[in-house]
Amino acid sequence: MNDADVDLNLLVALDILLAEGSVTGAARRLGLSTSAMSRTLTRLRSATGDPLLVRAGRGLVPTPRAAELRDRVHELSRDVRAVLRPQINDVDMAGHESTFVIRASEAFMEFLSGRVVAAVSQAAPRVRLRFVSKPDKDARPLREGLIDLEIGLLGTSAPEIRTQFLFHDKYVGVVRIGHPLLAGTGVTPERYAACKHVVASREGNVTEPIDDALEKLGLRRTIMVVVPGFPDAMRIARQSDLVALVPRSCLGNSMVNDDPAMSNLGSFELPLPMPEFKISAMWHPRMDADPAHRWLRDTVMSVCRAAYPRR
Repeated sequence: MNDADVDLNLLVALDILLAEGSVTGAARRLGLSTSAMSRTLTRLRSATGDPLLVRAGRGLVPTPRAAELRDRVHELSRDVRAVLRPQINDVDMAGHESTFVIRASEAFMEFLSGRVVAAVSQAAPRVRLRFVSKPDKDARPLREGLIDLEIGLLGTSAPEIRTQFLFHDKYVGVVRIGHPLLAGTGVTPERYAACKHVVASREGNVTEPIDDALEKLGLRRTIMVVVPGFPDAMRIARQSDLVALVPRSCLGNSMVNDDPAMSNLGSFELPLPMPEFKISAMWHPRMDADPAHRWLRDTVMSVCRAAYPRR
């Protein structure tokens, strides 16, 4: 194949075929008929000298050569789209239409997601936001363009990921209003450890850093309930005598707020020193220069810093 015979449309088609594993699915994504997509697959087989997708029961499976090419083809296809897209140095967000996918920590979703939605809706009414859960710190969704922005604790193993500090957070204790722990002269390590506790852990772990600090004093908590997330722990603490440990950001930017979910729930500083942790925004470097993405980052940063001014 000489340079004049190169058809970049085949590269895009191959990327989608390998992603879908289906001629029908690829045709739907490309807006083509199934027969036209089948002809494209025939051309790809001729160009690569490999069957690429072969029948297995009712579906298609990739050949070893196709599996080997999948990631490389996806990266090349993405680069081709970027090169052939006009460079825009500025964008009118009031008329801009797009969807941003944000992967966020529970603390962010609990308190700040509504503020971000309000800010985005006011300035860019045609921009849609899709929030997804953050089960881990895997950088692949950012690398593959499945996630536009991630918010939470740093920890990704991908050195190229860009980061921007948003605010400091720390753990606090929460109990129902009227809980005996809130009465008296203050919360001591002994009084705290003597209570029964609810722990938030997606993996089901019951040991947290505060347990190590308590152990040094010869103290130990009694864990009665383990739940998947912090909102669940707060809900149980509000309706029982159990004590929960949650990020300060779950409570808002003041100990008293108008959120109905926070009614009948009080908070207290932990009786043992616990380090603060940083909440950051993370994105892939290919989005650095994109004006709409840059606007989204700035909007998220403004919301966070308004809620939690730097000390």
